[in-house]
Amino acid sequence: MDFTPTDEQRAAGHLAAEIFGDLSTPERLAALGTSADADLWKALCAAGLPGAVEEAGLLGLVLMAEEQGRTTAQVPFAASCAYGLLAVGAHGSAAQRARLLPGLRDGTEVATGAFARAAGAGGPRPVAAGPPADSGRARLTGTVPVVPWLCEATVLLVPDAERRLWLVRADESGVGVEPVATTAPWSAGRLTLEGAAAEPLGGPGAHHPHGAHDEVLAVARTAFAGLQAGVCAGALARAVAHTTTREQFGRPLATNQGVQLRAAEAYMDTEAIRVTAYEAAWRLDAGLDAVTHALTAAWWAAEAGKRVVHTGQHLHGGIGADLDHPVHRHFLWGRQLDAYLGAGAELLEELGALLTKEPQA
Repeated sequence: MDFTPTDEQRAAGHLAAEIFGDLSTPERLAALGTSADADLWKALCAAGLPGAVEEAGLLGLVLMAEEQGRTTAQVPFAASCAYGLLAVGAHGSAAQRARLLPGLRDGTEVATGAFARAAGAGGPRPVAAGPPADSGRARLTGTVPVVPWLCEATVLLVPDAERRLWLVRADESGVGVEPVATTAPWSAGRLTLEGAAAEPLGGPGAHHPHGAHDEVLAVARTAFAGLQAGVCAGALARAVAHTTTREQFGRPLATNQGVQLRAAEAYMDTEAIRVTAYEAAWRLDAGLDAVTHALTAAWWAAEAGKRVVHTGQHLHGGIGADLDHPVHRHFLWGRQLDAYLGAGAELLEELGALLTKEPQA
């Protein structure tokens, strides 16, 4: 096993770090509110970063998502790449790839996944698909309470109650989009489908094995775990900078043993999120089974991520309670990703169910 990034993957990560760092400044983010950063999205697409994911693979996406998380940049980068470029590229028909991939590469198409959460839990009205017509198209009905970046999306990847995957245009008749407020200032929405036309991922006559659903879900979990690794790294970096410059009783806060221990624990948690995300990404890129590995990365991202962003805010003392302080954005993002990936107990229950089904050695 070797999930050391290639030179190409590192180069993509470095370019992403440069663009996110230059454009996603605290002042710019504060001015955006809950809106997506259209100028940043154009810059990322002009640099070819969404398209680079096809060559860099999921591990490359995780590296770039880390950089998005470090700056809490408000663009649908991780979501569109995971639910769009990689999903269509791996499971779409030749016609779907020809129609959708060019726009997903240049940013004129934005994709998101209408999973109730990355953990795959159902919403209050699970999506149901009517009998497919001869063309393979079907009508979807149901709701998904929170879909990340739904208000920017043009293409939706929707799983139904049978875990079949469907492509739906956001402007299709029967598709309702209602903006919703989330913990983090994501441009999220509530999706309502009322007999919306959909085509099966893979085209007419495509089989819908659970493997495609499970692989797309594993890719999304891994990508969002990488995003959480960046959020945590950014929160910790701010905490370290604060505690090494802020003095109390004539010496920096960072010289206190309690501060050092909290920072060390946060660092180890952040590295655990990163290494499990890297391993899951490497296995998926290599074509190996990685469903349990992606679940493990999601669990670390949800549970450890929550601890890290709390630590980052706590180490700032009273300043950390300032809603306008940059570290508070990391706190909000960390809690939002925790909610989106799913509660730790739910993820462990799903992981345990999968492990007990595996054949005994």
